[in-house]
Amino acid sequence: MPILNKDMTLCISLSARPSNNGTRFHNHLYDQLGLNWIYKAFAPMDLGQAIAGVRGLGIRGCAVSMPYKEDVIALVDVMDPSAKAIDSVNTIVNDGGTLTAYNTDYTAIEQLLQRNAVPAAYSVLLRGAGGMAKATAAALRDAGFRDVTVIARNEEAGRALAGLYGFAWRADVDSLTADMIINVTPIGMAGSMGGSMAGGPDAEALSFPQEAVDAATVVFDVVALPAETPLIKAARAAGKTVITGAEVATIQALEQFVLYTGIRPTDEQVRAAEDFMRDQ
Repeated sequence: MPILNKDMTLCISLSARPSNNGTRFHNHLYDQLGLNWIYKAFAPMDLGQAIAGVRGLGIRGCAVSMPYKEDVIALVDVMDPSAKAIDSVNTIVNDGGTLTAYNTDYTAIEQLLQRNAVPAAYSVLLRGAGGMAKATAAALRDAGFRDVTVIARNEEAGRALAGLYGFAWRADVDSLTADMIINVTPIGMAGSMGGSMAGGPDAEALSFPQEAVDAATVVFDVVALPAETPLIKAARAAGKTVITGAEVATIQALEQFVLYTGIRPTDEQVRAAEDFMRDQ
């Protein structure tokens, strides 16, 4: 890592519960490629002021995580089609003070469904109705999935998301089961604050009942921290095919890296950065 200097290009991430995942992934790639760049994670106290800082300080790139993926829309100048199509942002690129918003979450979900050869005929329970849930629902719809039920206690948000993509809505999982269950809520998420782990109120909770895990063929948890969430642990113990949030984080971070730098690393460089990200 280069010594901090005035010519260094800065990229950041904004999250209510920041982790070191993106920080380690991006900084490792900067080091491998000899770039005079640095990446830092923040938990903003004021989102508007944080985005104003991106613009005013010439910060090149800004990753956006829960719960800011929709709130940030009003603060950018241009919505790339990847973000505009689903009204959700996870990446901001600063070109001379013009902030353009993108969404690389969709790409990650799309690639992982293909990589795991998940049949479009599968029934799906999608738990969540925020920005990441929108990206996931859009990827499911575009991949041909039709039997999808959005699970969201917020009826307005849940019905709106379900209606947007022609899916069903339920307030709670109750006794529902499906071939694939997907968690896109903070349930099971831990957070890294100041070097110590600060789990959320549901950090040890299962986002789906054990009965739903047992009935599923594929279990997908978008939560990236920890890599082995309670849901993923339960799914592995039950012998299910699992797709993890760590896999999502790698793909979406790679696409962010390309947007920021204009450089696409080799597969070998990406694997090395991924290993470094997980070795913490």
